Amino acid sequence: MKVFRGFHHAAMAPECAVTIGNFDGVHRGHQAMLALLRGEAAQRGVPSCVLTFEPHPRDFFASRTGQHDTAPARIGTLRDKLTDLANCGVDQTVVLPFDARLAGQPAQDFISTVLAIGLRARYVLVGDDFRFGVKRSGDYAMLDAAGAAQGFDVARMNSYEVHGLRVSSSAVRDALADGRMGDVARLLGRPYRISGHVVHGRKLGRELGFHTLNLRFAHWNPAASGIFVVLVHGLHDSPLPGVANLGVRPSLDPDDVNGGRVLLETHCLLWPGQLGAEGAYGKIVRVELLHKLHGELKYDGLDALQRGIARDCDDARAWLASNPAQTHRQTTRDRI
Repeated sequence: MKVFRGFHHAAMAPECAVTIGNFDGVHRGHQAMLALLRGEAAQRGVPSCVLTFEPHPRDFFASRTGQHDTAPARIGTLRDKLTDLANCGVDQTVVLPFDARLAGQPAQDFISTVLAIGLRARYVLVGDDFRFGVKRSGDYAMLDAAGAAQGFDVARMNSYEVHGLRVSSSAVRDALADGRMGDVARLLGRPYRISGHVVHGRKLGRELGFHTLNLRFAHWNPAASGIFVVLVHGLHDSPLPGVANLGVRPSLDPDDVNGGRVLLETHCLLWPGQLGAEGAYGKIVRVELLHKLHGELKYDGLDALQRGIARDCDDARAWLASNPAQTHRQTTRDRI
């Protein structure tokens, strides 16, 4: 999949079939939309294209007004979004910076500047609640009329449901906040996962007897937080079981090298000997969060922290022992 920051690139396809959205989590509703998009693109002989935004528009408005609690929690990082879009067979993704200029753009200008000129769209697919342009003034009816006038087809897709539940990013966020990881996997069609480069930290974990892999979660407000049973992919031929802390680590010094940043800190219960103590740094790993043990805790000193980690490791081993299929399963999803 080709990825473009903005659409002023000679390497972009001369025409495309496009869908527009934030695609946070790339859940099963998104996957159904992308399958439809690929089919329509194939019929027209053009590439499929996703137009998405960074930051999330609600992040932008929350920052501008200082009302940070109005921004949605983030399900996935941009890296994971792009990986999931590629896995869904998308040909190209355009990441459009959401800034003051775009926020203030009239809806008709968005159609002509972004869709008609920037992307040269021949087909546009949107969700049933799609709105665009300044003050969300544009809707499906406006887009459909513009398509008829400017020569591109427009379609909308109704909500996607699983067992009567509307699949949405909000539903995924709610399930993650509650620690309902089984529901999260059903909404996503796969286990919830976070990927990234393993970065250096204080190396406190090895002092406590628990070597950890540190991955930064770029957004300040992840949809999930706490202590999880996990599987780590990318360090060994088979996934490695582990226990992980996703959050801000309240027991540590805020002046720590990663202080104030959201980290996913993972301790592998079985560490590959060939990696050595330093062998994971710089590698890209994928961590699947299978089961939530509890929320983040603040411990009174390093001894208490060490005992807490040991208990979490024991609980993770117990959960894995009672759920052996989790370490050997192949991810399945309903056909869309």
